Amino acid sequence: MDITSIHHVAILTDDYEKSKLFYTEILGFKVIKETFRKERNSFKLDLSINGVYQIELFSFPESKPRASFPEQRGLRHLAFGVNHIEKAREELLLKSIDAEAIRIDEITNKKFCFFKDPNDQPLELYEI
Repeated sequence: MDITSIHHVAILTDDYEKSKLFYTEILGFKVIKETFRKERNSFKLDLSINGVYQIELFSFPESKPRASFPEQRGLRHLAFGVNHIEKAREELLLKSIDAEAIRIDEITNKKFCFFKDPNDQPLELYEI
């Protein structure tokens, strides 16, 4: 097997417009392609980070909420690398996104903090 990278992360939402706004306007991801699948009553939004295809945002109006935050089996959280965490966290706060206090990773001594998307998906900023 020759795995070279993570190709993308898929995220489900029951409020497509709210999630689309969050990932494009709040986090600044760029739209690659938007597709409406009539047979599923579902949108698929392909997003990029720095020109690299990274996120698939799916709308499923009948999706179920997460069972817990963030300790449900499966994807625990999604972390985004940032150069200046204080600045990135402040940008979230200015856009009315609740972000936890910055903490220090006891293993790497790097700074990080958590916040949530509109679907309560745990997201992390991690200073690189």
